[in-house]
Amino acid sequence: MPTETALAYLRAAAAGSPRLPAAVVIFGPNAFLREYVLSSVVRALARRGWKHRGFQIGLGTGGSGDDFGAVLGELRAPDLFAPKVAVVCRVGRARRGRDDDAGADTDARPSGGAGEAALATAMEGLQGDGSRIVLLYERDNAPAKIRRAVEKSALFINCTRPFDNQIADYAKVFAESLDLKADSAAIDTLVGRYGSDLGAIANALEKAAIFAGPGQSIGRADLDEPGTTGARRMPEAFEIADSIARGRTATAVSQVDRAVALGRDTIEILAVEVIPAMRRMMIAASLMAAKKGQGDVAAALGFPPQSMMAARAIEGAKRFGIRRLERAYWRACEMDAQFKNGRLKEREEALSGLLLDLMGAPE
Repeated sequence: MPTETALAYLRAAAAGSPRLPAAVVIFGPNAFLREYVLSSVVRALARRGWKHRGFQIGLGTGGSGDDFGAVLGELRAPDLFAPKVAVVCRVGRARRGRDDDAGADTDARPSGGAGEAALATAMEGLQGDGSRIVLLYERDNAPAKIRRAVEKSALFINCTRPFDNQIADYAKVFAESLDLKADSAAIDTLVGRYGSDLGAIANALEKAAIFAGPGQSIGRADLDEPGTTGARRMPEAFEIADSIARGRTATAVSQVDRAVALGRDTIEILAVEVIPAMRRMMIAASLMAAKKGQGDVAAALGFPPQSMMAARAIEGAKRFGIRRLERAYWRACEMDAQFKNGRLKEREEALSGLLLDLMGAPE
């Protein structure tokens, strides 16, 4: 079977029709997606009557833990009480280099552990309603011997880092997997608050699902936690950047003050929210000066055409102008360096002064 992306598999799972052959191999650089996809696969197998047995290879101290011998034993030994067994095996990064093709079964142990080559051979024989195996590799690619052994029969799921224009799609599929219907305002809110942090987006939706019934639609208001409104609430990620783009000077400064008082670092606020917001507005201003439209700006920023973040960048570009943005941007970059090398001590005051200068009255 061809390799599927995590997004493609999760869409099929949310629709209730994921392909689940005898062997599923999960890998890729995005750790959260690997774990999320694994949970989705295990839930789908459980709904079809498979009981799962968990193993961890190379995840103990010094790369110890279970070995492939235990996994092979579980695959081969029938269980009278659970005839449909799904073996779920997580293989840690500590095993990298042990299981390459340079040496056959170089990972065999005196205690009777079997090598990955033996596991690959066993996987070739899996079929029908017998055992299932799910392998999660904490690495960018699955080993070559595994790919060759089951390339025609296994489902390979590659959990790559999402592009910016895929964040909204992931938010939608996370909501669908919880049997929620998130409207466009809710999706834009999630993307605006958490950016590419898929774990935070999934967590916010799971909190909303506690109060929403199955099949219920959720909007922007449903994503605010009860009791977290008002001055005592920690500003959400990218909320300060949103206020900057909207030209809300007092709101942005008060959000910075509140965030610092509640534990956020000024270096993180400057580097994660303020400087990227300025960069987005500068790009938008440059493209608009070249007579480009909103779709062109969104594409240059890596967002969908109707993205709220792209709209905010355009709004801020029109409000501040390219010259003011350039001056503020380079000042912010210099301030970032001074924060990090310790030359500037009054960080909160400096950051507030930067915002006031940028968002003050036009020259």
